[in-house]
Amino acid sequence: MTRAQLNRAALGILLLGSVALYGCEELVVQDVSSLLVPSLQRSEILGLVAGFGTTFAAVPDLVAMLRRRSSAGMNPRMAGITGSFQIIWVWYGLLIASRPVVLWNMVAVLINFLSVGAYLYFVRRERGSG
Repeated sequence: MTRAQLNRAALGILLLGSVALYGCEELVVQDVSSLLVPSLQRSEILGLVAGFGTTFAAVPDLVAMLRRRSSAGMNPRMAGITGSFQIIWVWYGLLIASRPVVLWNMVAVLINFLSVGAYLYFVRRERGSG
């Protein structure tokens, strides 16, 4: 398959998944205000600590790529796929009203998409100068 075909297939899967999820009334966030309550439970503190480790696991690769100023050795697929699924984790966190799940996955989405963006930037720059 060509890259264009893979992109179309991925977009099609994303659209079909969105349509399927849109039809599920039970997936609507019921109690957003409980996400903003300042009192934390012990389980949320554990979730915050665990989420910290998994969220920032991708940072060393991003930092190394930025220091090298090169896309060498970086494969953006994993970061892109992980970031895409973390968007679903954010939604899930909203559904179950879990601050740690929402918080860390929003940060992780940003980190993973920054990695993909940096990779694309360096690839274009390398192709232009090479």
